[in-house]
Amino acid sequence: MMPSMSIGTTVLRVVVGGMFAGHGAQKLFGWFGGHGPEGTGQFFESSLGLAPGLRQAKTAGAAEFGGGLMLATSLGTPLAAAALSSTMITAIRKVHLDKGPWVSEGGYEYNAVILALLFALTDEDSGLGWAVAQLAAGAAGSWLATGALNEAAGGENGPGAAPPGDPASTA
Repeated sequence: MMPSMSIGTTVLRVVVGGMFAGHGAQKLFGWFGGHGPEGTGQFFESSLGLAPGLRQAKTAGAAEFGGGLMLATSLGTPLAAAALSSTMITAIRKVHLDKGPWVSEGGYEYNAVILALLFALTDEDSGLGWAVAQLAAGAAGSWLATGALNEAAGGENGPGAAPPGDPASTA
């Protein structure tokens, strides 16, 4: 049985889920001014070191599109939140972390707010255990997508890669 939701919770789900679905559609289909999988893939590979870029773009787009639709409709909240948390954790790790917390400096405050919202929605819908589990699964998914899979595909940022700035990382 689905728990009853307040109007506020429903609005959060629909708006945040809809925005994520739209963001994923930009990556997957080039809708809403997006660059589609090829353009996003080129950016992922050339700017973020995520190789192969096309696969990374499709994976991120599917997580955002599918996770957003699931969140908006309240279907499988822990799974939806895990997929979306993975993309937010990846964005923090690959783009924002070294810039500090504040978005005015390119930091991760927006991503952290979204992670907190996903945690709270999952806790409300499915309980604290699922909220913790979805966050852990999102972190694992981020590592797999940008670490193990990236390394297997020959990307530069896999778990065996030298840290950025290390002379070995430019070899």
